[in-house]
Amino acid sequence: MKPTEQTTQQIERVIKKIAQKFPTDEDTSIITDIHLRASQDSGELVAFNDDEEEITRCVVEQWIDNKDENFYTEITSTLREELRNLHDIVDNLGILKPYSFVLEDDDQENIAELYVADDDTVIIGGDLMENLDKDLDSFLDNLLKE
Repeated sequence: MKPTEQTTQQIERVIKKIAQKFPTDEDTSIITDIHLRASQDSGELVAFNDDEEEITRCVVEQWIDNKDENFYTEITSTLREELRNLHDIVDNLGILKPYSFVLEDDDQENIAELYVADDDTVIIGGDLMENLDKDLDSFLDNLLKE
């Protein structure tokens, strides 16, 4: 599912509303994560803080009644791309670093860590990590054989 221009604008608006709630010129908040909860049925994208207090919400029309099996995989890449595009805003929230943007489903299950705002941390996407377990197991097996 390729995001429409309207979808990217709606996600951008949510990120900017989060930034408005945590301006850099005020006291630094001690929140460690911003939870983005996406619903396949309603299309809602809701942002929460660590205490389950709602920060903002919107309805992403493209996501309403989406029955795609890979829904969360698809939106993970879309959300990551938008967070990277707005990294100047995302990296400078009035929140004590490091803090993360985390994607959750309707049941509050953690789907993916989307973005870590920390000067020294980078999230490695799924493509690079795909066969890491196999590679490490193979390396260990070879090492133990010698």
